[in-house]
Amino acid sequence: MLEEVERWLTRRSWSSGDRPPHQLTDARAADPRGTSVSVVLPALNEEATVGAIVATIRRELMEKVRLIDELVVIDSGSTDATAAVARAAGARVVHRDAILPRIPALPGKGEVLWRSLLVTSGEIVCFVDADLKDFSADFVSGTVGPLLTDPAVQFVKAMYDRPLGDSAGQGGRVTELVARPLLNLHWPQLAGFVQPLGGEYAVRRSLLERLPFPVGYGVELGLLVDALHTVGLDALGQVDVGVRRHRHQDGQALGRMAAAIYRTAQLRLSRGHLVRPALTQFERGEDGFVPRTHAVDTEERPPMREIAEYARRHAA
Repeated sequence: MLEEVERWLTRRSWSSGDRPPHQLTDARAADPRGTSVSVVLPALNEEATVGAIVATIRRELMEKVRLIDELVVIDSGSTDATAAVARAAGARVVHRDAILPRIPALPGKGEVLWRSLLVTSGEIVCFVDADLKDFSADFVSGTVGPLLTDPAVQFVKAMYDRPLGDSAGQGGRVTELVARPLLNLHWPQLAGFVQPLGGEYAVRRSLLERLPFPVGYGVELGLLVDALHTVGLDALGQVDVGVRRHRHQDGQALGRMAAAIYRTAQLRLSRGHLVRPALTQFERGEDGFVPRTHAVDTEERPPMREIAEYARRHAA
C-alpha cells in the first residue's frame, strides 16, 4: 500500500460513534451556512425492506433530531407495493420516469441516482440502498457526519462487515474478485477503501453535479474514481457503520455486475470502447447448457450541471 494511503487511512477513516447525531445537529446549527441534507433511496421491488428503512430515518434523524431535511425514494419501475410502502412510512416517492421526461430513462441504478439530483435540494446528498435488513440510522448519520464537521471532506463512503448467510465476511464477492484488484492495480490511491462498491455514501452536491454517472452497476466505482481525479484523495473518507445485511444476488447477476464494473474501469483507463460490450452466460436447459447473452452497460449520463433543466432550477 502506498505511504500516502496509509496516512490517509489514519486521517480519513472514522467510526459512526465518533459523531453522534446530537453532536451533528449542534454543528449544523452553529454553521451560518445551514447545510441541508437529502437522503435518496433508489428502489426497485423492495416492498419487504424499504418501509423499515424509511421509518428508521424519519424517527431517528428527522423527529428525534433534526439532521435530515429531505427523504426521497426514487422508484425505478417497481411492480410490487414499494411506492405505497415507502410513502406510508413517510418518504416522498418520485417515479424515475417522471424526472427529466425529455430524456427516456435507461434501466439501471446509476440512472436513478443521476436523476435524483433534479428532485432533491440538499447541499449534501446521501444515498442508501433500499434492500438493507436490520437497518441502522448510523448508515446515514455516519456518512454525512464528516461532511457536516469538516469542510475539506467532500465524499464519504460507509464501510462495514458483509456476512453471506451464516458466514461472516464472505459478502462483497464482486468487490473482492473484480473491484479491489482493479483499484489496487490502476488507482492505488483508492486501495484503502474497505467497501468501494457499497451503496451507502454521502457527497456534496457541488461535487456530484460535476461527475458523469454510469447508468448501471458501475456507478459506485465510476463516481469514486472520478471523485479522486476531481477533488483528490484527501477530500474522500470512509466511516465504519458496523454490519450490512441485504438480499444477495445469484452468481449470474454477479457476473453481469462484474462485467459492468470492468467496463466502467476500462472506459476510465482508456476512454475507448469495448470490442464487444456483451457478456454470455450459461444456464442448464432440458438439452444441456443454453447461452444467454446480456448487454454490458455502455451508457453514461453527463455531469448534471450540463443539463439545462438543472441549471435553470439552480439559477432560480
